[in-house]
Amino acid sequence: MKSVFACQSCGAQAPKWLGRCSDCGAWNSFVEETVEKPGKATERRSAAEPLGGGKATRYADVDAVVSTRFSSGISEFDRVLGGGIVPGSLVLLGGEPGIGKSTLLLQAAAAFARDTGPVLYASGEESEHQVKMRGERLGVGDAPLFLLAETCIERILEEVDRVRPALVIVDSIQTVFSLKMASAPGSVGQVRQAATDLLFTAKGRNLPVFVVGHVTKDGSLAGPKVLEHVVDTVLYFEGDRHHAHRVVRAVKNRFGAISELGVFEMTGQGLQAVLNPSAMFLAERPENVPGSAVLCCLEGSRPILVEVQALVGTSTLGNARRTVSGLDPTRLSLLLAVLDKRAGLNLATDDVYVNVAGGMTVDEPAADLAILAAVASSLRNRPLHPNTVVFGEVGLAGEVRATSQAPLRLREAAQLGFTRCVVPDGNATAGDGPKGMEVVGVRTIGEALDALM
Repeated sequence: MKSVFACQSCGAQAPKWLGRCSDCGAWNSFVEETVEKPGKATERRSAAEPLGGGKATRYADVDAVVSTRFSSGISEFDRVLGGGIVPGSLVLLGGEPGIGKSTLLLQAAAAFARDTGPVLYASGEESEHQVKMRGERLGVGDAPLFLLAETCIERILEEVDRVRPALVIVDSIQTVFSLKMASAPGSVGQVRQAATDLLFTAKGRNLPVFVVGHVTKDGSLAGPKVLEHVVDTVLYFEGDRHHAHRVVRAVKNRFGAISELGVFEMTGQGLQAVLNPSAMFLAERPENVPGSAVLCCLEGSRPILVEVQALVGTSTLGNARRTVSGLDPTRLSLLLAVLDKRAGLNLATDDVYVNVAGGMTVDEPAADLAILAAVASSLRNRPLHPNTVVFGEVGLAGEVRATSQAPLRLREAAQLGFTRCVVPDGNATAGDGPKGMEVVGVRTIGEALDALM
């Protein structure tokens, strides 16, 4: 046994305590941990056996077998996972406290247990009675769901051998500890050891495993960065406490597309899948009001219509304010400069407030044209044409650049009853729009503003 000092932010190790980590720059993040010396070579080999047989296989001799996915019983959750739960996968679900991570996984566990097989739900933060109370509210019923209030990873794996479940859920990885290490639960060494043991179990038994992860105050997953590299899929549970909807976003997925999105609504009976999120985000959109533009953004493979709102007013202070919600503030400053230089709309002395209604977060460049349209509409106090959808990327020269998946966006807008769409000229010439949809192609922001107002 020997002691090392490990950074709790990035996992870097040092032989002595340091005030500032030289790798990630975090202050006062080093904690003393006791590590075990490496054992014999045979012990190390047996620990790694679940991942492979130890012999190299020629590429041409490997069978391209497509794994059969299992449904979680929640359509939106299956969408984020890439079509369902993959056997042998290790999935990490992170989110703020109280956002609904345990609720979502308990609902998925109950549905999976009824349709596929038994599920072992290991909770290190709640007792079995607390989980049972939540299950009664969610209507779990008589499903083959096994509850285990345990924080020792070795005892959890013993129960896996005894129960032989079809799915394992560990809530959460920061509360689990291993008897092989003397450090406290939640430390870098413990999180790494627990994640590795669960990885070997998942791959060796072809058993899907879900783990819950805490997040720090800046929104990133707590623990070492190696945790995100070990798992197959990383999901973020996002949402505003003041809104009923929740969003599950995939930021890493070895078995599906990243940036895939699943939308849920928090109700008294748990999380309900929202099959048409565009209708939900536009349900309370006012008509013929200046400063409002409808954007068709793309989240993964799903087009979603959201409302971009802007409010421009004369600044009463020396410095004009730029307040943004749901968008990149730096991108807004760049677009306002383009609007001033290329369209002649001076906003240097005006306060500009931009918001994506409903608490949605949009980070793709296709939102540029909708932002400029909403700001110009508020500045001129003229509403945009009704039943109009906007999308397109704006360059520094004032040109409107083409975006990806334009036909998919147009079809979504047509399904919601929109009859006119202002798009980049490169997307307008790629093909005709849906029946009854007028597609207007623009090359510059000047042409776009003329077409919109």
